[in-house]
Amino acid sequence: MHDRLAPLYPQHLATLRERADKALALGGFDHLVIAAGMPLRKFLDDQDYPFVASPHFRHWLPLTDAPGSWIVYTPGHKPKLVFLQPKDYWHVVPDAPSGYWVEHFDIVIVRNATDAVAHLPAAGSRRAIIGPEHPLLPGAEANNPPAVLDFLHWYRSYKTPYELELMREASRIGTRAHRAAEQAFREGKSEFDIQLAYLDAARQNDAELPYSNIVCLNEHGAVLHYTHFDRRPPGQSRSFLIDAGASAAGYASDITRTYAAYGHTEFQALVDSMDAAQQGFAAKVRAGQSYPDLHVHAHHVIANVLREHGIIRMSAEAALAGGVTAAFFPHGLGHPIGLQVHDVAGFQQSERGGTIPRPEGHPYLRMTRVLEPGMVVTIEPGLYFIDMLLDELRDQPLASDIHWAKIDFFRPYGGIRIEDDVVCTDGAPENLTRDAFAVS
Repeated sequence: MHDRLAPLYPQHLATLRERADKALALGGFDHLVIAAGMPLRKFLDDQDYPFVASPHFRHWLPLTDAPGSWIVYTPGHKPKLVFLQPKDYWHVVPDAPSGYWVEHFDIVIVRNATDAVAHLPAAGSRRAIIGPEHPLLPGAEANNPPAVLDFLHWYRSYKTPYELELMREASRIGTRAHRAAEQAFREGKSEFDIQLAYLDAARQNDAELPYSNIVCLNEHGAVLHYTHFDRRPPGQSRSFLIDAGASAAGYASDITRTYAAYGHTEFQALVDSMDAAQQGFAAKVRAGQSYPDLHVHAHHVIANVLREHGIIRMSAEAALAGGVTAAFFPHGLGHPIGLQVHDVAGFQQSERGGTIPRPEGHPYLRMTRVLEPGMVVTIEPGLYFIDMLLDELRDQPLASDIHWAKIDFFRPYGGIRIEDDVVCTDGAPENLTRDAFAVS
């Protein structure tokens, strides 16, 4: 992996320096100071939550375990890493930096937070500090100045070749673990044991994953963010929905698959129709495609899937206008992904900030921009049988055009979601997830 990353990293760093130069000039600053951050303390406790380094810090270098460290960049100068390596016998102390990237930084190793802050540009200088408030820094400083953040977030949407290689690796890890999870499902394991199989195959613990895995058997698939993990297997396994990713140097994959148990042919046919629809949406991740328009298009296609399987009897247009498709597909088609699972700038209007609103009637869509080369988005249509939403449909005029007996048949299966991570290029899209499944 390092052999693939080493030749790509210098250009990645050059791109970040160029962006930082422009962001600092725009905001009227001389220095960019980026905090890795510190672990968050649990309320009324003496323990911390697992540490997660700031995405801005991880953007510059592949360090995920560097609490209390800082990056300092001044235009025209080599970037500096102030690396906190404390004297500590209670915890594992981070190893000194090494690898393909260290030659590109001036590295200073310090033993405590006070010494780390002493290596930052002086208080009173024009420094843009990116990170949470710090007890050793004056509260009146220009922390997270909007002009700088808006510019950096806008351009974080366009992934460098180095970033894309890390995202390919995150997809390879994730799909390998998905294979293990499916096998555990086929063996009749519980949600908890499927999760353990996933972690073992990924070789990552819960804190290292980019988000909490969603592992659903049967009707639990109707809970969009189900993270309960039943310890006992159900009496009968009918269906399995897993939404789970992996990390590579802080970059995320976000993958969802739905499986029918052997012999459940009618639900398998519905899964197959949704899989075909999802691949059609992924194929439209092309330069110039409006993401909101693609989301609305997905509602029309899913309405036709519902008609094809005898769940509704109305036209796609009537189903969309009457809120019927929203009851079966109540979330957005996807979101930007990268250093964060729900990456930044999905609604941003330009490098100067601003917001592009969601289309009316689609409050949960997480991206409203037009796709451009270098962007990576998820494509994750869903079709669920959620009691609360279906009960609301019963009182609507269109209820007579819904096959309620068919819905009752599918309720025990929960729902379907299929999700790929897809790169917009100058030509055909690159499907990171399908490519990784092909070799996993």
